[in-house]
Amino acid sequence: MNSLATAVWERRPQQAIRIVDAHAHAGPYSLFFIPEPDPGGMLRVMDRCGVAHAVFSSHLSIQADAAAGNALTAAIVAQAPDRFTGYLTVNPWQDPAAELVRWGDDPRFGGIKLHPDLHDYPLVGSRYAGVWEHAEERGWPVLTHTFSGSPYNDLFHVETVAARHPGATILAGHSGVTPLGIEAAIEVAKRHDNVILEVCGSYNTGTDIVRMVREVGADRVVYGSDFPFIDLRMSLGRILFSGLTDVERAAVLGGTITRLLGGNGM
Repeated sequence: MNSLATAVWERRPQQAIRIVDAHAHAGPYSLFFIPEPDPGGMLRVMDRCGVAHAVFSSHLSIQADAAAGNALTAAIVAQAPDRFTGYLTVNPWQDPAAELVRWGDDPRFGGIKLHPDLHDYPLVGSRYAGVWEHAEERGWPVLTHTFSGSPYNDLFHVETVAARHPGATILAGHSGVTPLGIEAAIEVAKRHDNVILEVCGSYNTGTDIVRMVREVGADRVVYGSDFPFIDLRMSLGRILFSGLTDVERAAVLGGTITRLLGGNGM
């Protein structure tokens, strides 16, 4: 048994590697109750599980108010900059250019978050032009929500953007979510080196994650949990108890996203 899984069975935080959660959120969500969505509650769970760092966007920013939500994200990072890095959320309907100018040089942010499904706007739309320009110029990875069959962020949208902007690193959040979506995400990543697979969701398994790594490489797959929207312990367990090698597991759980962030906010 690998040392990380052993720590779980022994009910202690793992200390073997630096784990970085590449897909997290913070704050309450309007559609249902989330227990302890505040930074303090999140840190308690992270400490219990041996997760060193989380890259997150506020729920407020991806829902009603990108400007207020980004300010909240920045404030949370300021409280614990060694534990959190912010994603700058861009809502294409809420002055995306102004948000990029306001926060584009702020060290509390290290990447961009898009949620085309919540914002009712396709990933390939022209209102995101500034996002891709910023990503290519600054090297910020862009985490976008994906969902198989969505009119806004299906995997063919990801493929189109990846081909248009080969200098932008695109994290395919949830890797399409469904079994068919995961299949499509792997194929898109195989065709485009700038597409990174992110593994959180309610359908994928340790077997799916092993397949992602075997087909595109551990340097193209990152651990994310959607925490606290989804409990990070579930997402983490899929990787800890999967058939990955120790080297692959270390890359997926932290090495790859740390490299992609390039020190931004880390």
